[in-house]
Order: sequence, then C-alpha cells, then structure tokens
Amino acid sequence: MSHPKRRRTALFDRIKVLLFLSIVVAFFVGKEVNDPFTTLRESFADFSDTTFGLVVLTLLGLEVIRQVHYLLSENWGGYNFFWAERVFAGSSRGIARRVGEFTRFRIRRLFKWFLIITIYAYVVTVMRDDIDSPVDAIVRTPDVIVDVLPTVLQFALYGMIIVLQFGLLFWFLSRGGIDIVFPEDIETRFDSVWGQDHVLDHVKENIAFLETPDAIEAKGGYIPGGILLWGPPGTGKTLIAEAIAGQVGKPFVFVDPGAFIQMFMGVGVLKVKRLFRKLRKLSIKHGGVVVFFDEADSLGNRGMLAGGPGPVQPIVGDWTCNGLAYLAPHSQRLIVEAFAPGAADAVEGERPGIVNRFVMGAGMGGGGGGMGTLQALLTEMSGLTKPRGLSSKIRRILGMKPKLPPKYRILIMMATNMPNALDQALLRPGRIDRMYKVGFPSLDGRRRTLEGYLAKVKNDITPEQLDKLAVTTPYFSGAKIKDLVNEGLIHAIREGREVVNFDDLWHAKALKQFGPPDDQDYVVRERWAVAIHEASHAVAAHLLRAHAAIDIVTIERRGDIGGFVSGIDVEDRFTHWRTEHEVDIKVSLASLAGEKIFFGADNSSGVGSDLRNATHITALMEGVWGMGDQLTSYMALSSAFVGNSPDPSEAILKSLGQQVEKRLKELYDEVAALLEEHREGVMKVAAELVDRKTISGDDVARLLEVERGSRTIHKPVGYGAFAIEGNGEVQESEVLADPVD
Repeated sequence: MSHPKRRRTALFDRIKVLLFLSIVVAFFVGKEVNDPFTTLRESFADFSDTTFGLVVLTLLGLEVIRQVHYLLSENWGGYNFFWAERVFAGSSRGIARRVGEFTRFRIRRLFKWFLIITIYAYVVTVMRDDIDSPVDAIVRTPDVIVDVLPTVLQFALYGMIIVLQFGLLFWFLSRGGIDIVFPEDIETRFDSVWGQDHVLDHVKENIAFLETPDAIEAKGGYIPGGILLWGPPGTGKTLIAEAIAGQVGKPFVFVDPGAFIQMFMGVGVLKVKRLFRKLRKLSIKHGGVVVFFDEADSLGNRGMLAGGPGPVQPIVGDWTCNGLAYLAPHSQRLIVEAFAPGAADAVEGERPGIVNRFVMGAGMGGGGGGMGTLQALLTEMSGLTKPRGLSSKIRRILGMKPKLPPKYRILIMMATNMPNALDQALLRPGRIDRMYKVGFPSLDGRRRTLEGYLAKVKNDITPEQLDKLAVTTPYFSGAKIKDLVNEGLIHAIREGREVVNFDDLWHAKALKQFGPPDDQDYVVRERWAVAIHEASHAVAAHLLRAHAAIDIVTIERRGDIGGFVSGIDVEDRFTHWRTEHEVDIKVSLASLAGEKIFFGADNSSGVGSDLRNATHITALMEGVWGMGDQLTSYMALSSAFVGNSPDPSEAILKSLGQQVEKRLKELYDEVAALLEEHREGVMKVAAELVDRKTISGDDVARLLEVERGSRTIHKPVGYGAFAIEGNGEVQESEVLADPVD
C-alpha cells in the first residue's frame, strides 16, 4: 500500500529561516574578527561559548534537521506516513484522551508566558552589561522597568498626542446635526394634526404600547420600535412625529437630513454611535424617547456600494387597480418580468405591498453619509439589547456573566417622500415595524384643515363656502392649505381689509395653482377668438361633466398658454369609466367645434393640443382600457423599459388608426351638435370672458342657467345610470329606462 508524500515546499520557503540564522551568525562572528589577533575560527568559538550564540546555533541545527525531515517526507511516502500519522497525529490523539481541552489550553498559555519571559531574560542579559544571567534579569525586573520607564513614557506621550489630535478632530466633526427637545418644550399634540385621522389612529397604537409597555411585553410580545411615514411633501409627516413626542411626554430627538453626510470616512459612523448612546441615556432617564429622521432617503441605499442594483421604484400606473394579487404567483412573475426584469422575486408567493411592489431602478445608490454609516445605523437599530457599560466588561473579564441590559424603549420614526430610495434592510420588521402613507387629505380632511387654519385669522367664510373650498382643493397638502389661507390674508390686507372672504381665497388659489398672469393683452379680434375657444370648452364641460366641476375659466396669458379651463373632481374617485372618458374627449374637441361654428368652418392652430389629448385618450380606450371593439391590450406589446410608464399609443394608432378616427368623428359630431344647441350660451360665456378675463364655474352656471352635468344627469348611461339605494344595494336607475330628451 503506497502512502501519500508531503507536498513539496518552494525553495525560498525551505531556505528562508536557514538564511536568516546564517546571516545572524555571520554578523556576530564577523564583527569580532581582527586578523591576526582574532581569527575567524577563534571568533566563531567565542560566539558559540556565549548563551546567545549557543541558542542561535542550536536553532540553526534544528532547522537543518527539520528541512532534512521535510525533504525525506517529500520523497518517501512511508517515512511521511510514519511521522505524520503514527508519531505526531498519534501523540495528539493520545494527549487528547488523557488531558482535557481546558487543561491543554491552560498548559499552552503557561508555555507561552514561559517562552515570553525566557526571551525577555535573554534579551535583557545581552543588552545590559551589569546583568550576568537570565535569572538575574528576572530578579532585577523592577530595576529594568525603572530604567526604561522614562523612554517608554516619552514614546507613549508622543503617541497620545497624535491620537489626541485625531480624536479631537473627529470629535469636533461628529458634533451637530442632532437636536433634543424635551417634553416641556413640545406644544404639538394630536389635535394639532388635521386631515390625517386614519394615520393617527394607527400611530396611537404605538403610543399606547410606549406608555404602557407591559400590555404587550407581559404577553410575550415587543413594542413596535420603528415607524416610517411616507408620502408627498407637506402632508404633515414631521408634524405627526412632533405630536407623538408631545402626546407621550418623552424627549424628542430630531436628526437633520444631512447629519451623517461628512467629508471624512468614519465620521458618520461616530455620529451614529454618539446618537444611540444619547438615546439610550434619555430612554433610561425618561422612560422612553422618540427619535425622528427627517428626509430618511438621505441615509442612502447600499445597492450601488455593493455593486448591485440602485434605488427601487414602485410599480404604479395601470397596475394600481387591484394590483396583481388576483393572479397566481407564476402569472405575476411573467407580467412583472415583462415590464420590470429582475423584479419578479418581489411578487413570488407574496401579496404586493409597499415593500414588495418594487422594481429595480437605474439611479444612484450611495451610502448616505459614506461607507459604513448606513451599516452602523442598521446595527444600532437591531442591537439595542447588547450588554453595555464598564461594569459589564469588568464582569466579563472576571469570568462572570454580564448583567442583562435594561430595556431601551426607543421609538424610531422616519419620514420620506421617496420610500423607494430606502435600503430594504432598513425596512425589515424589527427595525421599521410599521409603514404608514401620509397622503393628501381627503375631502373631510381638507375641510378640517381649512377650518383649523381659518380659525387663526378673521374671516367671514360661510359653511357652504368652506365646503366649496374643500371640494375645489383636491391634492392640496396641509402645508399648501396653510399657504392658501396665508395668501388669502395677504390679498385682503392688500385690498385694505382685515377680514378674509371667499374671493380672497379664490384669488389666492388661482395665484398659487396657476401663477400670476402675464402683463400682455390680445388685440380685440384675437381676444374674442380665444374667448370663443375657452367658452366652448367651458360650456361642454359644464353640460356634460357630472363627475367634475369647473374651477376657473380664463383668457389671461401665462407664458405660452393663451387661456384654459381648469376642472376639479367633486368626489375622491379611484376608477374612471368609458362614459367619463368620452366626456373628456368631447370637451377637448369642443374648441374645434366652437371655432368652426362661429368662424365659418375656419379654426386656429390653438386646437392642436386639444386634438392631441383627444387622440391619446381615444387610443388608450381602444387599445388598452377595453373601451372599444378590441380585447387585445397593446400595453402587453409595449417595449417600454423599467422606470418609464409604457405608452403604446403609437402602436395603437398604427394598427387601429381607422377605429380611433371613427370614434373621434362620432364624438366630435355629438359635441358640435351640443354647442350648436347652446350657441347663445357660448356667446354669453365668451362675452363675460372678454369683459372680466377670468371667471369661475359658478359664473358659467349662472350664465347658462342650468345645473352642472345637466345633459349627463338627464340622459344617464352605463356607470351613471346606477345608484346606491338606502338598503346599500346597487340598483339600476329608473331614468335609464325612460331617458329624458
């Protein structure tokens, strides 16, 4: 039976120790040679008589024996097997059977100390002429320490000065960016937050557990320690965080968005450590603390640093209606891969949510304050129960079990406008346990917010006007409503009044929403032409739109826009129907029909954008939304890439151009007939625009003397022909069977 040989050793590895020891011998022997008084042989003999020389020569001989042993093992398998398996491995097994692991550890440690002391003794013997033997060196150790202590302290002082310089620099750089507000200084409460009741209801659960932690900890649970508030700017995320701190009576720690962004690597990590040391102290002292990271997306994402994908972007658009949850996981993967390659793992076997409805983006990743800052933050957020402090270290050194750390009740809150830019590890349960969208206030929320800000100024707004303001301010955030009231107050003061009225707020809304008009005017003929154009839009919109109202109609120029009709939804809706899209197309085509009616089949180039909008909506109806004769969705055939909403309009127009044109022609004929029927009303609205330049939807209703959506209400079809009865059941409207002409 052949035994394996030892792997061959490289030449340098074989001779490096021999070479080093030979150089040492040559140096000490050579420096004593003084021919003819001291020959080489005499110098070598003198060197070998010294303790140091004897040790070096012994090591040299042992190294020669070791290399001969290795050489034989590399060329003779039986020799290698005997020494490797029988002698060395057998001895190890025998020792392991007779001596325990802990005993071997103690013996090894004693041997190491013996070796260190021996080396120290021989080194001192060589370096000190007044010490004759290693034993004398060990006995006179205190004298040796006293002699070398000044030199050691001198070098230690130099080192401390260098370390202190860097320490002070990094200490100075790690300051700032963190503000602490104590309970007595926080006046914000839950009743100071308007229009976000649904978020406050959820947040109050976290507050209840923070105030009475035993309610959940005694039952084996833990306090949710992280909340993410995400949504558009100005919706009240920071205000909610302040209200939480004020409500619970705990210190509120505000972390600036750029607190961890530093020019030197490592400073961000120091700031994170310092922040959480402060949080732990405040938590123990006050029984809890609230820390708030504003603009949390500035913390960055580790994707690009790791060479992986960058920030993520949520899938929105045509998938928002019921998402993909009704499909099987395999079908979900197919669709997600078609439009967002690489993101199918987000939906495999899971219901899409705020986190798992993400697809990969191509933007910058970054790590917030630099390499390691985000990682340090993640570690601190999930490592708050580690034994800490000097007493725990001393107990560990003495072999005692460290004391259990106190329960740090730290509520971490983060706010961001871009949740897709946050690192996924930051959003996992245990760090961020709950995520709430702080969106635009609903109709009731806007009404409550308006009431709150109007209560701070003198006003004569009636309840009906307040309801109208709430209806006409969709997608207004709390900050935007506050600014609206303030701008209305400024307008009232400019007019010499102290009381804000509805006209002030309406003027402020137009100014903030559309900007100030240009200081330019039309020639008389063009002014009438633009007025006819906008009046046609307004009349069609007023008669046909039951689901939306006219906000303002204007012919004042703003940049490249000669005039416009602004509409607003009167209901918070999620879906839109074919009949409603057809109304939008008719309103778009009304400008062309009106100009041809009043200018003898002539029309301006201003209808170009109206035709574009009508064509685009019609194409989507025919090829995407299933509102035409086609069942094929051209969205599935789109080659759009990740991050861009697929737009199949071009493909639809190439394939279904005739159907689109036919539908547009039918809707154009209908709106043309409608405007011809209300020709006098169009002229009234146009004359009012020529005179006043800007009018409201109420003015249009007054001039036409009919209610909004009268044509649609009296001839309901489809979705508009159904109503909810008092018993909660959906019933077909009676007017459908007997429409009014």
